[in-house]
Amino acid sequence: MATAEITPTTVRTADTPFTNEPFVDFTTAKNREAMLDAIATVRGQLGQEYDNVIGGNRLKTSGKITSVNPARPSEIIGVHQRAEADLAEQAVQAALAAFPTWSRTSVAERATYLFRVADLIRERKFEFCAWLTLEVGKNWGEADADVGETIDFLEFYGREALRLDAVTTPIQYPGERNQLRYMPLGVGAVIPPWNFPFAIMAGMTAAAIVTGNTVILKPSVDAPTIAARFFALLEEVGLPAGVVNLCQGEGPGFGSAVVAHPKTRFIAFTGSKVVGLEIHESAAKTQPGQIFIKRTILEMGGKDSIIVADDADLDAAVEGVAISAFGFNGQKCSACSRAIVDASLYDAFCEKLQARVAAIKTGDPAENFYSGPVISPKSYNKVLSYLEIGKTEGRLLNGGHAIETTEGGYYIAPTVFADISPNARIAQEEVFGPVLAVIKANGFDDALSIANNTEYGLTGALYSTSVAKLDRAREEFQVGNLYFNRKCTGAMVGAHPFGGFNMSGTDSKAGGPDYLLLFTQAKSIAEKLGTTK
Repeated sequence: MATAEITPTTVRTADTPFTNEPFVDFTTAKNREAMLDAIATVRGQLGQEYDNVIGGNRLKTSGKITSVNPARPSEIIGVHQRAEADLAEQAVQAALAAFPTWSRTSVAERATYLFRVADLIRERKFEFCAWLTLEVGKNWGEADADVGETIDFLEFYGREALRLDAVTTPIQYPGERNQLRYMPLGVGAVIPPWNFPFAIMAGMTAAAIVTGNTVILKPSVDAPTIAARFFALLEEVGLPAGVVNLCQGEGPGFGSAVVAHPKTRFIAFTGSKVVGLEIHESAAKTQPGQIFIKRTILEMGGKDSIIVADDADLDAAVEGVAISAFGFNGQKCSACSRAIVDASLYDAFCEKLQARVAAIKTGDPAENFYSGPVISPKSYNKVLSYLEIGKTEGRLLNGGHAIETTEGGYYIAPTVFADISPNARIAQEEVFGPVLAVIKANGFDDALSIANNTEYGLTGALYSTSVAKLDRAREEFQVGNLYFNRKCTGAMVGAHPFGGFNMSGTDSKAGGPDYLLLFTQAKSIAEKLGTTK
């Protein structure tokens, strides 16, 4: 197995400054040409078959998962093995076998693997952007943000692991040597989503392994190729066999079996509320032979609101709402799906928003159109059903229909419904598509009440020039990630630890200083001085 050389940039310490990966400027001819070249290169690699890899052994199965381009469904991105429940035992045993050695590998060495992978991704940034564009339909900027966040997670968690390894107890008790060590849990399942198929998948995996755990990685069936390409990087840098086991498969079969296994110590999941709650329920049930309480690290979605107060900068608010609602076609758990607008600005806001959304151009993301397809036929049909619901619940300002193309892509026009009741279905249920509900608020008290009236609590934003309103929102706007006078999407690693309240999940705060603690257990060690030679 080829391994990546350690370069000067690979070597980091806990004190090496962390900076977020810079965004690519696609307005420059050089970067545009590099992206077009990368798309052409990746198109030359489409249609390959990828193996599942358990304990270093490459496996094929009779059932297959075929990944297609949502903008051109006839274009096959990759063919993958479909793991069923019968492979769960093999995967868990492989991870268990790798755990003793990996858990005792130094934190510095474990972190170095993350830094090596980050270096490789940085060198091949345009290539990975192209894979994201073709497999999940991200435009160039969204793809670059996903790749950049992947690099950030690897760099940040590597440093955080080194920092955690160096912690001490708050005091040294007289006559003793006191230590506090953060130990790995054991075998874990990592179940990432398709909408950030590189960053979230790699981030959860990296956090688990850098803290000494071993992993069964079950990617989304809608983004298996990105995960396979990431796993190839782990092999390239020489990560020991069995530390990460790549198992493409359906959730109800393989995934459920791994979650329920008595040797699975933790499950890191990002996805829908329904599946997240099923995982949480399964993990809570003690299995025969299980000697620990399983841990769930869940991020499950949102119904996110932006409040536009009576003193807001109206143009800035319209822009922030439009970008938050329709970036990556609303397929973000952080996306704005509700604009709550003060009555004094409501009509002007709706007029400006209608014009702004009408200017959004939809087309093939490989050609860098801002708005592209939704991910799959299932998602396409779900969003279309909500369009019909919305037409009965409010006034259609934009969109409200599918967009037919010769390539058969899953396109839906950016859609805005105004005059929506706070309790309407379109205002309460997660659509996960390019659909925005605009709700009128009668003052700031009413706006806050509406913002907090869902079962979710992930992201939110407030546009206001009033210090008093901002201070109230800090206390009363019940979300895990709150933004003032900016969009409610685009959390940056290190600056905006990410995770939500209520049915949005366990508030895990990915990309923050507490995240690695979720993958560890703390051991306090006290040694009486003078008792050893």
